[in-house]
Amino acid sequence: MNADGAVADAVGVLLADDQTLVRAGFRSILDDEDDIRVVGESGDGATAVRAARELRPDVVLMDIRMPGTDGLEATREIVGDPRLERVRVVILTTFDADDYVYGALRAGASGFLLKDTEPTELLHAVRVVARGDALIAPAVTRRLIAEFAGRVARPEPGPRLNALTGREREVMALVAAGLTNDEIAARLVLSPATAKTHVSRVMTKLDVRDRAQLVILAYESGLVAPGWLD
Repeated sequence: MNADGAVADAVGVLLADDQTLVRAGFRSILDDEDDIRVVGESGDGATAVRAARELRPDVVLMDIRMPGTDGLEATREIVGDPRLERVRVVILTTFDADDYVYGALRAGASGFLLKDTEPTELLHAVRVVARGDALIAPAVTRRLIAEFAGRVARPEPGPRLNALTGREREVMALVAAGLTNDEIAARLVLSPATAKTHVSRVMTKLDVRDRAQLVILAYESGLVAPGWLD
C-alpha cells in the first residue's frame, strides 16, 4: 500500500462511517501507530466503494447504516470487484446482534467490530485482517454467526464438501467453532504448521477468501450446528 504519502509497508485503512466524530476517533487511534495509516474517509457507501477502488486500502472499516448505499451493499461491491481482491472489509456496528452483520459476513466481510470496542481491540483487528486472517475468534462473532445460521433448517452436508478429506472436514468444523490454528493443532495433535496447511487447503478447495467465509459455509452447508463444540 502506498497512498497519500503513507509508509509503503504500513497497513492502509479506509474509514467509512456517516458520523464525523466516529471517524475522527478511529483516525486518532489508528494514526498513532507506526504501522497503520488512515488513507481516506467516506460518509456513505457509494463514496466508500469509489474510495476503495482509488486508494486500494488494505482494510476498510465499514459502518452498516449509512445514507444511500448502505454498508452491506458497499461490502458486496468491494468484495465482488476482482480489482480489490486484496482489500478486506471489517463491519462496524453498535449492536452485537444485528441481522445486517450476518448478511455482511455472507457478502464477504472478514469480521465485525462494535463501535465501542477498546482501542487495543481495534488495532488488533486491523492488523489481523490486513495479514489475511479473519476476525472470527472473539466469542461474540461466533455467537452471532451461530444465532443467524441457526434460524434456518440445518441441511445435510452438501456436495461442495465432497472435495474435502475427512481430516479437512474436521479442521473446517474446528475453524467454525472459532479455534485458532494453534488450538486446532493442539486438539488434533498436529504441529501448528500442519494445521495451518490444512486450513489453507480447505479454503483453496472451497474457493473462499478467508476464515470468516469458511465459517459461514460450515454452518450453511450443514457440516456443523450452532453450539456443537460447547
